[in-house]
Amino acid sequence: MGILEKISEIEKEIARTQKNKATEYHLGLLKAKLAKYRAQLLEPSKSSSSKGEGFDVMKSGDARVALIGFPSVGKSTFLSLITSTASEAASYEFTTLTCIPGVIEYKGANIQLLDLPGIIEGAAQGKGRGRQVIAVARTADVVIMMLDATKGEVQRSLLEKELGSVGIRLNKHKPNIYFKPKKGGGISFNSTVTLTQCSEKLVQLILHEYKIFNAEVLFREDCSPDEFIDVIMGNRVYMPCLYVYNKIDQISMEEVDRLARKPDSVVISCGMKLNLDYLLEMLWEYLALTCIYTKKRGQRPDFTDAIILRKGASVEHVCHRIHRSLASQFKYALVWGTSTKYSPQRVGLTHTMEHEDVIQIVKK
Repeated sequence: MGILEKISEIEKEIARTQKNKATEYHLGLLKAKLAKYRAQLLEPSKSSSSKGEGFDVMKSGDARVALIGFPSVGKSTFLSLITSTASEAASYEFTTLTCIPGVIEYKGANIQLLDLPGIIEGAAQGKGRGRQVIAVARTADVVIMMLDATKGEVQRSLLEKELGSVGIRLNKHKPNIYFKPKKGGGISFNSTVTLTQCSEKLVQLILHEYKIFNAEVLFREDCSPDEFIDVIMGNRVYMPCLYVYNKIDQISMEEVDRLARKPDSVVISCGMKLNLDYLLEMLWEYLALTCIYTKKRGQRPDFTDAIILRKGASVEHVCHRIHRSLASQFKYALVWGTSTKYSPQRVGLTHTMEHEDVIQIVKK
């Protein structure tokens, strides 16, 4: 019995088991087994055949965005519209067969956009190069999920399921659970909140399924068994996702309004070039990037060349970006902008920078 058959057996078992107090331990065990088999499925096979054509693209620019979606939803058209790269687009499925990179130049930042081949159902098991597509998506900072507005919600739930089964968690934060395997001493279990979905017995059962008999577990929030399994596995990727509904020129205004009001959703039309500017604004927000401008002593700030950093970056990060030895020679910095109480303010290395601040660094 292969891994795929075992996975489908467990999925059927979970589907036909009623959810109640008596069956929660049984379900918890099944979910742990399922996660274990899925992890085995993602491991590359030992007897790998001859090397195929490379798929991943070298990371460049300030951030990386992956375009994921079913075939023929308008990913390549979107890439051609928004970047200077021309990706082949046609009216048949699977026009794009490899990963095609493009660069969006927005607010002084270079954002790498990857046009990935269409995902089909069963991609997580390796159908239609699905594994490679999802592996590239794991390296991105933000996922843009392209959906066909005429197909309703079917595509969204299928894609979420495919990405979920390979450990990509969309628009979720990491569970606040402290977990540390130990050499001995059994399982010590504590929680700082009242747990409604997990109990000590269930946690022990799940750990035993993974052959872990000595560990320290501390729940700092009320988490489900699935989230606890994610913490044990430790290879889950938590990333922001924008749901982009394309082809809105083919549906009614009421439907467009309904889709636009959903959380994390944007409606666009690549054919009629509608709402693309708003999508870029939202993308910038989700990437959480900040532009910082530098200023030489006695000169005007250089607004042509910005330093792009993540939100919450400190003066030390700016120093490292300019030159790696600058932080060791740092005396103080003068900052103009929204992060200071008055302009210019004299700050140290730990000062947090905000979007469009101007900095002048003084060395020892």
